[in-house]
Amino acid sequence: QVQLVESGGGSVQAGGSLRLSCAASEYTGSYCMAWFRQGPGLEREGVAFVNSGGSAYYSDSVKGRFTISQDKAKKTLYLQMNSLKPEDTAMYYCARGRRPWVPCDSRSASDFSYWGQGTQVTVSS
Repeated sequence: QVQLVESGGGSVQAGGSLRLSCAASEYTGSYCMAWFRQGPGLEREGVAFVNSGGSAYYSDSVKGRFTISQDKAKKTLYLQMNSLKPEDTAMYYCARGRRPWVPCDSRSASDFSYWGQGTQVTVSS
């Protein structure tokens, strides 16, 4: 049973930056890893994905502002968030794909089997 623990959330003014971390209890480098978010009254949205080969994908809403990366040796996933906007306010979750060596082709929440508890990001205007 993989455990994922997010950290790094907080409150920031618009235009600011935050770096989220997701520490895994075991090696996740062979899986598609992702950051999802869920704002109040909204559905969970996938915002950034990275596959085992290091290729990254972003939702249009964060492209150019967020960067996903991972340190496989440290079993840690990161999300660098710059130029934050009030609409980025949400609970952010990291997630691991269901099967190893499967690329991040389908970026639906149903394709991810392990989730962290989330870390809150609040951006004020």
